[in-house]
Amino acid sequence: MGALVWLLIPLVAAIGGGLWGSWANRTRKVRGDGPELDGYARFRAAMEKSDTGAGGA
Repeated sequence: MGALVWLLIPLVAAIGGGLWGSWANRTRKVRGDGPELDGYARFRAAMEKSDTGAGGA
């Protein structure tokens, strides 16, 4: 009987892990890449505009 209890522990853990994984990977409202791409475009524009004159060799 004791061996059966020790076998049930990993089984319960696997079931719990599967439930948690399915909950964590649930479908969420898709936001898209819009905000990230907008921020990158602003960064590129700022880098192209800045002329600090601090050149290399």
